[in-house]
Amino acid sequence: MENIFAKRRARLLAMKAMRENYVPGEKLVTCPHCGGESQRRDVAAALSVCPLCGYHFPMGAYYRLSSVLDPGSFRELHEKLTASDPLRFPGYGAKLDGARRKTGMNEAVVTATGTISGSRCVVGVLDSRFLMGSMSAAVGEKLTRAIEYAARNKLPLILFAASGGARMQEGILSLMQMAKTSAALARFSEKGLLYISVLTDPTTGGVTASFASLGDIILAEPGALIGFAGPRVIQQTIGETLPEGFQRAEFQMEHGFVDAVVPRKDLRDTLIRLLKLHGKGERHG
Repeated sequence: MENIFAKRRARLLAMKAMRENYVPGEKLVTCPHCGGESQRRDVAAALSVCPLCGYHFPMGAYYRLSSVLDPGSFRELHEKLTASDPLRFPGYGAKLDGARRKTGMNEAVVTATGTISGSRCVVGVLDSRFLMGSMSAAVGEKLTRAIEYAARNKLPLILFAASGGARMQEGILSLMQMAKTSAALARFSEKGLLYISVLTDPTTGGVTASFASLGDIILAEPGALIGFAGPRVIQQTIGETLPEGFQRAEFQMEHGFVDAVVPRKDLRDTLIRLLKLHGKGERHG
């Protein structure tokens, strides 16, 4: 019976990933970095990376999960938890409805349990297609519950950040999620468990200032924008020209904020090595 459910979960994840990666009638993809055109199937085969210059396109949450988790191991956590409109912010309800129809998701984050080369873990992925991956109260709650699930079951935690920061339509309730997720991670860390943070383009605002920067190991995809305020705001504030590549993943690694910049094609193998090295994936609650 378990094998049947595993196959169903694998099919569900594959279908969601395919839906994210498909645009009807589109055969060529234009790279925003180099301007070159590539066959869509070639970009998909390269895990949404430009075959010409290596630019990393944004990646949907389910597609991301299908690229790192073992087939059949995916089990989504708190799937139905979604944002409300606590402040009755004008137009917010319509924006939420539009994001749900566009992405097929209930919120900007997907959390799940699964295995990576047999190592059990908890994985959370922010999706920039859903209101720029902004952190609402529901996103903070889903992340916190995932962190607490990993702590209870003594499992390693991997979170992929891709966000414009806090969700302005929820005001202080959104900002409170910074403290909430950080406190949950502090309790997680006290148990001696492994947290790997993976920063993708973009990782900014309150997400950077909270759970994204608290990993025991911090990885980043090539060229990812990583920072609190954007470079334009900083340049206008200090009145000076910023160094080339400022706030990009490679710059952040050179200055000690990121431990390694890992191309997408190598990310799963890197996670496998880290989980095996730390031995956390073999522990069961």
